[in-house]
Amino acid sequence: MNLLTVPVLLPMLGAALTLILGRRPRVQRAVSILVLAGVVVAAGTLALRAHTDGVQTLWVGAWPQGYGIALVADRLSAIMLTVAGLVTLAVLFYSAGQEEEEVRKETPVSIFHPTFLLMCAGVSNAFLAGDLFNMFVGFEILLFASYVLLTMGGTKSRIRAGSIYVVVNLLSSMLFLTALANIYAAVGSVNLAQIAQRMPDLPEATQGQLQFMLLLVFAIKAAVFPLSAWLPDSYPTAPAPVTAVFAGLLTKVGVYAILRTQTLIFPHRPLSELLMWIALLTMIVGILGAIAQVEIKRLLSFTLVSHIGYMMLGIALATPAGLAATIYYTAHHITIQATLFLVAGLIQRVGHSNNLDRLSGLMTTSPLLAVLFLVPGMNLAGIPPFSGFIGKLGLLEAATAEGTPLSLALVVTSVLTSLLTLYAIAKVWNRAFWGTPVAITRGGDEDEDEDDDNSGRLMPGVMVGATMALIAFSLTLTFVAGPAYEYTKDAATALLDGAYVRAVLGEVTP
Repeated sequence: MNLLTVPVLLPMLGAALTLILGRRPRVQRAVSILVLAGVVVAAGTLALRAHTDGVQTLWVGAWPQGYGIALVADRLSAIMLTVAGLVTLAVLFYSAGQEEEEVRKETPVSIFHPTFLLMCAGVSNAFLAGDLFNMFVGFEILLFASYVLLTMGGTKSRIRAGSIYVVVNLLSSMLFLTALANIYAAVGSVNLAQIAQRMPDLPEATQGQLQFMLLLVFAIKAAVFPLSAWLPDSYPTAPAPVTAVFAGLLTKVGVYAILRTQTLIFPHRPLSELLMWIALLTMIVGILGAIAQVEIKRLLSFTLVSHIGYMMLGIALATPAGLAATIYYTAHHITIQATLFLVAGLIQRVGHSNNLDRLSGLMTTSPLLAVLFLVPGMNLAGIPPFSGFIGKLGLLEAATAEGTPLSLALVVTSVLTSLLTLYAIAKVWNRAFWGTPVAITRGGDEDEDEDDDNSGRLMPGVMVGATMALIAFSLTLTFVAGPAYEYTKDAATALLDGAYVRAVLGEVTP
């Protein structure tokens, strides 16, 4: 059975069904959970098949090879699908607990579930797309769904943030279409494998123009410096489940697109020096922004930007070791960043604020919450033996092996960024969890009004359980680091050996 359509079609069908069930929220939740559980099973199966059988391909509609829409699952896309499925499933459980507990719901639940599933379908389609136009469609599906999720509730801060998000992403979509038109005019195809075959025949100047256009488009979506200013103003205003899935997944789709196009279409033009400078500046600017924040969600948003720089470092190195470390670190970061935003939602629930000036003594108030923050926080900072340390160590080893002055400067910058990340986590710990509990004060922050009616409530068990499940998954990445890292090494090697092109165009499958 070919499972390549399941991660895309199943959430779409689920979205339609949950929209019909708008007046039955409990049934909606059950359907959504079953749908995403099915996506996780399908993605995990694809990951196993990609490892044992090589690249999986499907020409939708039985069109001849080279025509129509191709869905492709290699080790890289299968890894991303599996991790994305696990994270979205955990976030959905978290949101279900929140819905049961909230007395005054800000978001129309009947719309949340169909929109959330549609966003998951867009993410899956972007990961599986075998051509640039289908990838564009995947981006548009997830972006239109994210517009709705970001502005649910209609508060002033959310509408303002949504406006920024819409404008930036409409601009990137326009640039994407322009790049598609130029690529089709140059090579006569938008199929990734065919583009990879034909690109070396183009003049150097034309290749450089097309490469830069694609890099610009995906850099906006991945929020790399200097195209990252939109993110800290957009993500923090949304409800915790929405912010968690945005932070965990949406920027990583952009990183995936950069990784895919750079290694498949332009392996002979790695742009190493340019990408290394981008990585260095993204790390520094992001973490300096983080340590200046007093609002936890904004602080985490800046760390998100900063740690995109680590992924750009591995892509810039363009070596099997660097790409393997990037793939592992991306899987780790999807999980950890989503977990920390879920914890931020629990902090807001218990302390009635995300502002460090209004928080103190949460360790006394809720020791469990302190543990839920500390473990992923240390993992984000790269403290051994967590998965964050393993991924960063792999990147540092690859950069050191490169041996150029710029790569060695990035080694120093990476270590400094990790130390400053630890400082940012320690800042939250000292100000929010340490000290004497303070009396609850409400108001003052535009984006905190959704939890004003939760005074005196404990953390719902479903929300805690979902957060703990993501923490457990992040720890699993540590416990099985050996085989997991070997899988990413195989994925990185396959990116550079032409297996993708051979499988899609019907040549000998590896």
